[in-house]
Amino acid sequence: MARSSSKKRFPGESAAPAGEGWLTGHLLVAMPTMQDPRFARSVICLCAHSGEGAMGIVLNKPLDGLSFDDLLKQLDLDPVPPQRRIRLMSGGPVENGRGFVLHTADWETEGSLKVQPGIALTASVDILKAIAGGGGPREGFLALGYAGWGPGQLETEIQQNAWLSVPADEALLFSADAAQLWTRALAKLHVDPALLSGVAGHA
Repeated sequence: MARSSSKKRFPGESAAPAGEGWLTGHLLVAMPTMQDPRFARSVICLCAHSGEGAMGIVLNKPLDGLSFDDLLKQLDLDPVPPQRRIRLMSGGPVENGRGFVLHTADWETEGSLKVQPGIALTASVDILKAIAGGGGPREGFLALGYAGWGPGQLETEIQQNAWLSVPADEALLFSADAAQLWTRALAKLHVDPALLSGVAGHA
């Protein structure tokens, strides 16, 4: 987490507004044929997608061995115990010591990244202070690490049927039932997982 709320570029975030064809704000749903075990049955919110690459947060891999209270103690933030807690997730294999809060945009700082209308991503400890004090956004969770793609890499993976894409909504983004999220995301596409092997990677 960053100590200040000054505006910094997120991985994959372009200096220019995202144009047509980019999937910022969509969910990536791993196909059953996904070869990378780190992403098997994963659902990822794409927080930034441009010609410079892409960055996303895995939504359905709860973080084991660390509680919100433990994190506050490590960051020397008060109050502990907090007045309010949020879930901790493993956001992806890149920079897994770096924290990001994906949340509703009813609370933002100068450094928050707009993912889609009503949804933002914040990497400042300011949001943890607000949550611990009983405030902060209405919905959100903390992710350690992220999933990242270089220029053109994600597009290639989609063409190779590694991912389906589906528009994100709050019910999927902030679901507490991580075990069922992959199936629920596919259901939004009216797709039966058993029939996916020959489906093209475009939703």
